[in-house]
Amino acid sequence: MTAAIPALTPDPTPRVAIVTGAARGIGAATARRLAADGYAVAVVDLLEEQAVETAETIAAEGGRAIGIGADVSDAAAVAAAVERVASELGAPTILVNNAGILRDNLLFKMSETDWDAVMDVHLRGAFLMTRAVQAHQVDAGWGRIVNLSSTSALGNRGQANYAAAKAGMQGFTKTLAIELGRYGVTANAVAPGFIETDMTKATAERIGVGFDDFVAAMVKEIPVARSGRPEDVAAAVSYFCSEDAGFVSGQVLYVAGGPRA
Repeated sequence: MTAAIPALTPDPTPRVAIVTGAARGIGAATARRLAADGYAVAVVDLLEEQAVETAETIAAEGGRAIGIGADVSDAAAVAAAVERVASELGAPTILVNNAGILRDNLLFKMSETDWDAVMDVHLRGAFLMTRAVQAHQVDAGWGRIVNLSSTSALGNRGQANYAAAKAGMQGFTKTLAIELGRYGVTANAVAPGFIETDMTKATAERIGVGFDDFVAAMVKEIPVARSGRPEDVAAAVSYFCSEDAGFVSGQVLYVAGGPRA
């Protein structure tokens, strides 16, 4: 008879999570999910007022959270934000790099400014936040890093900048897994497909299509026959942040309602 595998004993040490781009959409859903999982959560976003509102919602639901306004592409702002989290909530050992922007256009129309802006928020922001937080993770001998990629990493018309940034997030994730694993830190990426958010609504507006029609057209290509919700992504992030995911690192999980060729 095969011996039963004992369940992992939860670590009694309170965990502190930082979620960037968490004022709304996927980030806000993730912050709320992690708070429900029992973590204290720092809601970090360029939109400080909305970040505070999200943190207040979490507190009203029984969680512990603070809202912080910060530009993740600014090294000084990142250092100040992480220092504040450590001071007010405790040393952060969970980091979700979700902050992102869109500056879509065909390559021949794309400006250098639009290229740089997307790279700065997605890649530079993830680098700066991770560099600041990993020191706390290494000291604790435990950590979870989850980076938000996208199905666009596989290529998408009109998104040369975004696709390159999201593909870069996958390479960044795998390298973090290799470098930080020996310190008890895992790094994984979640790559959402079509998710109904303010960002996708803005895309529909930009191309001159009603959002309901836009969603219907996208759903036709999704095997599970529905659009994604921010909570779908938050659930995947929750798993990667859990104790049970301690032997999973360097992975990219596509949350897209089906395979993406």
